[in-house]
Amino acid sequence: MSKAKIFMENMVVYGVGGIISKIIPLLMLPIITRIMPSTEYFGIVDLSNTLVSFASAFALFGMYDGMYRMFFEKNEMEYKKRVCSTTLIFTITVSSIVFVLMIIFKDIIAHYFFGNSQYGYVVYLSALAVLVGSTNLIVAAPTRMQNKRKIFLAANTALPIISYTIAILWLITGHYIIALPLSTVISGLFIELYYAYINRKWFDFKLFDVKILKQTLALAVPLVPNFLIYWLFNSSDKLMITNILSVGDAGIYSVGSKLGHCSQLIYTAFAGGWGYFTFSTMKEKNQVESNSKLFECLGIFSFIFTMFVCACSNLIFTLLFEEQYLPGFIIAPYLFLAPLLQMLFQVAISQFMIIKKTWPNMLILMVGAFINIVLNIILIPLIGIEGASIATLLGYAVSDLICVVVLIKHKLMIISKKFCFSIVILIIYIFIWRFIILYNTMLLFLTAMVSTFEILFLYKNELKSVLNKMHRT
Repeated sequence: MSKAKIFMENMVVYGVGGIISKIIPLLMLPIITRIMPSTEYFGIVDLSNTLVSFASAFALFGMYDGMYRMFFEKNEMEYKKRVCSTTLIFTITVSSIVFVLMIIFKDIIAHYFFGNSQYGYVVYLSALAVLVGSTNLIVAAPTRMQNKRKIFLAANTALPIISYTIAILWLITGHYIIALPLSTVISGLFIELYYAYINRKWFDFKLFDVKILKQTLALAVPLVPNFLIYWLFNSSDKLMITNILSVGDAGIYSVGSKLGHCSQLIYTAFAGGWGYFTFSTMKEKNQVESNSKLFECLGIFSFIFTMFVCACSNLIFTLLFEEQYLPGFIIAPYLFLAPLLQMLFQVAISQFMIIKKTWPNMLILMVGAFINIVLNIILIPLIGIEGASIATLLGYAVSDLICVVVLIKHKLMIISKKFCFSIVILIIYIFIWRFIILYNTMLLFLTAMVSTFEILFLYKNELKSVLNKMHRT
C-alpha cells in the first residue's frame, strides 16, 4: 500500500471518529451558552477542563507516545503485549497518585484555578476525570495501533452522545457548574469499560517488564515537559484572563476559543492518520522529501481555511450567540490558526522522534511558550482577550519557525520559496481583516478568494500533477 494511501485512509477513518467527538460539543455550544445564565458559569466549567488537561500531563507522563513508538519496535506479539501491559500498570499507578494529590490539595487548587476555594467540589470531579481519562487512553491504544477503525469510530460516536445527554439533563435542572464535568466522568467510564473488554487480551499484569518500562520512560520522560508546555500554550491564557480581567471574560474567551478551535477537527483528522503513518513509513528512503511535501500541503490549506474564518467570524457569532458573547468573534480566527500551526509543528518535529531524539521538541516549545506568556502579560492588560489569542498564535509561529530552521540545517526538511510567499499572503490578509475591513463580511470573503487563487497559482504545477494522477486512475 502506498504511503499516501496509508495516510489518507487513516486520516479519513480516524479523522471521522475524532471529528464526531469534537463536532458534537461545537454543535452543542450555542445551546449550552443559552441555558447558562452567565458567562461566569461557562468560564468555571472551561477552567475545570484546563485543570484536567494540566493534571493529565503528569498522570500520563508521556507514556502514550512512548507506548506507541515502542509498540512498532518489534513484530513479536508477546513483546507488544508486554509493552501494553507495562504501560497500563505504570499509568494506573501514576494517575492514582495524581488523583490523591488533587483531593488532598483541593482548596489550594480551587483558589488558583477558579479564583475561590468554594469550588473544591469541582476539583473532585476534575480529579476523577484525570484518573478515568488517563487510563482510558492507554486501554484504548491497542485499538488504534491495530488499525481497528470501525471500533474506534463507534466509540468516538458514542462518547459525546452519552456525555451531552447526561449534561443537558443536569443543566436543565440548574446544575450549571457540575453538569459538564460530571457527564465527562460518567461517559469516560462507560467507554473505558468498553475498551477494557475488547482489548483485554493485550493487558496482563503478569507481563510487566522493567526493561521495557525503562526503554519507554527514556522516550516518555522528555515528553512530559512538552505536554506541560502545550498546556501553557492552550490553557494558561484562561488563568491569566481570570486573574487579570475576570471569570466572565474567561467565559467569553472560552466560547471564542471553542469556535476558533473548529480547526481542531482538521487537526484531529490529521492526528488520526499521522500516528500510524509516521512510524509505519519512517524507514522509507525518501522520507524527508515526503514529510516536507506533506508539511507544505497542510500549511497552505491551513492558511486558506484561516482566511475564510476571518471573513465569517463576526457573522457566525452574531447568528449563534447572545450579545454577551459577541466580543469573542475577534479571537476566533487567531485561535483557529493556532492548532493548525501545532499540527505543522507535529509534522516537522516527528523527524526528531523518528531518530529517537525528543529533547529538541522540549527546547523549541519552551521558547514558544515563554514568548506566549510574556506577550500575555503585556497584551491582556492592553487589548483584553484579543491579546491572549495573539500571544498564543505568535508562540506557535515562533516554535514552528525555529523547528523548521533547525531541521533544514540538519537536512531533515526541505521548504520551498513558494511556501514562504504563501505565508506573506496570509500575513497581508490578516492585516487587511483586522485593520481595514473587519466587519465587511462580503468584502473579506472576496479578498479571501483572491488570496486563495494567488496561493494555488504558486502551486499550479503540483496541482496539475495531482489532477493528472486522478485522471489516470
